[in-house]
Amino acid sequence: MGAYEYSALSTGGAEKKGIIEGDSLRQARQQLRDQNLLPLRIEEIAQKEKKRERSQVFRRGISVTDMALMTRQLATLVRSGTPLAQALATVARQTDKPRLKSLIMAVRSQVLEGRSLADGLAKFPHIFDRLYVATVHSGEQSGHLDVVLERLAEYTESRQVLRQKVQLALIYPIILTVIAIGVVTALLVYVVPEVVAVFENTGQDLPALTRGLIASSDFVRAYLPHMVILITLAVLAVRQILKNERARYRFHVLLLGLPVAGKLIRGLNTERLARTLSILIASNVPLLEALAITAQVLDNLPMRQAVEQAAEQVREGSSLASTLENERFFPPLIVQLISSGEASGNLEEMLEHAAVSQERELQTLVAMLFGLLEPVLILVMGGIVLMIVLAIMLPIFELNQMVQ
Repeated sequence: MGAYEYSALSTGGAEKKGIIEGDSLRQARQQLRDQNLLPLRIEEIAQKEKKRERSQVFRRGISVTDMALMTRQLATLVRSGTPLAQALATVARQTDKPRLKSLIMAVRSQVLEGRSLADGLAKFPHIFDRLYVATVHSGEQSGHLDVVLERLAEYTESRQVLRQKVQLALIYPIILTVIAIGVVTALLVYVVPEVVAVFENTGQDLPALTRGLIASSDFVRAYLPHMVILITLAVLAVRQILKNERARYRFHVLLLGLPVAGKLIRGLNTERLARTLSILIASNVPLLEALAITAQVLDNLPMRQAVEQAAEQVREGSSLASTLENERFFPPLIVQLISSGEASGNLEEMLEHAAVSQERELQTLVAMLFGLLEPVLILVMGGIVLMIVLAIMLPIFELNQMVQ
């Protein structure tokens, strides 16, 4: 059985869109005709999603908020004893997002064919990653699918909360920077030439600051389009270069070496490592498989490679804490908590403590960093505007002295 998106005309001529289930495309068309609908377009959801997966333009997934809400609703229904297929249908009816509704119905069609929920989710790897699928699989195997889904929802929500806090902290400095660049550019392009024209007929020698401002204004007016094109081409070139894994690896190594950005990147990836491992181990996923999945969750390539190497050493009999300590990418506190968890047999709880600790440290670092950045940006912007004002006022002062 498959799930199909359709567009059809009713007997009154109105267009109707929706989702229909059937054993084949032909049967789905026949069901529409039985409902007095004339099929205009009908496409299997699974095939449509495969096209999206191959596309570089339309590959956007489901938002983290929608994913967390869907997971929590499904967990609640499963805990209440609702059959899985019925629970999926109910969640699909609850959502107002057409694509998410289609995906849930496509997964439901897999379940109705006798496949597990994990197998149904695995059909859409660009939406449900290895972490999600492996955790659901473990929940189904252990008979605690509702508990595992609750953990997944909490994990997804916690990642979203941390991401939102970082994004909110970035919004004000970015807006301030854009405004500063816009104001200075407008002054150099429109205001300065008008003011300079006043001094052209005076015949006086202009101060060095004013001459520098005029030169800057002339340069910006002459080459502003070229600068925009050059910056755009540079950004596109860097993006193209970073598609090469070796170049991206070197770039990530460079980022880790930066004073503040490096610490922030380490913190983000360490928090993700601890929280992902925690939920996988709590879901009874074997440690080696959990490490392989966790490595794919990390954005920074050197840290991802470090986790992969740690997995190999754990396979050979080493402890996780000692292997991570040798890599020197991870904070000593996190390594110590993991070591305590391995020694006490309570690795899951220690990893959760490590994730919470790292998240708090990140929040403190972000608050401090952007708390300092905002006044610095204001001072820089004020200093540039002050220099422009002085460059304009100095010739006026000199002209007044000459008149006196």
